[in-house]
Amino acid sequence: MPELPEVETIRRGLAVQLIGRSITEVRVRQAQLRHLVDVTALQTQVVGLTITAVERRAKYLLMHLRPDRVLVWHLGMTGRLWVGPPTEHDAKHDHLIVHLGPDLEMRFHDPRRFGMCFLTTRAALPHHPRMQHLGPEPLSSAFTSSYLLERARGLRKPVKNFLMDATVVVGIGNIYASESLFLAGLRPTREVGRLRYGHWERLCTAVKQVLQAALDNHGTTLSDYVDSTGRQGEFQNHLLVYGREGELCQRDGRRIKRLVQAGRSSFYCPGCQR
Repeated sequence: MPELPEVETIRRGLAVQLIGRSITEVRVRQAQLRHLVDVTALQTQVVGLTITAVERRAKYLLMHLRPDRVLVWHLGMTGRLWVGPPTEHDAKHDHLIVHLGPDLEMRFHDPRRFGMCFLTTRAALPHHPRMQHLGPEPLSSAFTSSYLLERARGLRKPVKNFLMDATVVVGIGNIYASESLFLAGLRPTREVGRLRYGHWERLCTAVKQVLQAALDNHGTTLSDYVDSTGRQGEFQNHLLVYGREGELCQRDGRRIKRLVQAGRSSFYCPGCQR
C-alpha cells in the first residue's frame, strides 16, 4: 500500500498537471470500490468546476474545486492515478476517468478495488468520518517526542504497531515503521509505555529522517507503485532492514531478522535494536 512518501510524490505531480484545469466530464466504469462511488454526485456537482489546489491529508489526496467542493481519493492497495493525453481504449481496471478538456484526462486504475473516491465540501472535510480521528502529520511541528510520550503513557502496545496507528500519527506504514525503528535503535516489539523521553526523541528524529529521504527518492517501488507520470520510486535501493531478512546489517554485520506483528512482517537487526 502506498504510504506517505508515495502519496505525497503523487500529489506533487498532480498539482503541476491539474491546477487550473476544469473538469469537463466524469465517466464511472466501476462504482464498486471499497465504498460505492456516488456517480450522480460526481457527474452533477463536479463537471464544470476548476481544480484550484491538490493537497494531501494522511494517505488521502484532496482535489479542491472552485468554489467549495473537495474531491477526495484514496489509492488503497493497488490504486493509481494516471494523468496524460486521452486514450481511445479503457484498460480493464480503469474505473474512473476524469476528462480535463480535449487534451488531458486522469484515470483511476485499481485492480483490487480497495481505493476510494468521494465528494465533500471544504467546511465538512475536517469532520468527515474518514478525517476526524486522524493523528498529526509526521513531518509537521505537531509531531514531537513530547506528544509521543504522552500518547504512549500507560499503553502496552508494541512500538511498531503504535507507529502504524493513524490515530497516533498518519502515513507511516510497514516499510517506514521498520526503517525508522532501525535508525532509532528500538526493537519493534518494545512496549511503548516503557519507553522514556530519550527513546521518543530518537524515534521522532528517525521518522522524519526516513520519510524525508523517501520523499527525496520519490517513494519506494516494491511491486506496482508509480507516480502520476508512470515513474517508479527509488528508495527501495536505500532500505536498511525492510525486506532484507537473512542479509547482513550494514552497521554491525549481524543477520537481519523478521517477525510477524498483527499480520505484518517486521524487520530488525538484533544487534542494533536491543
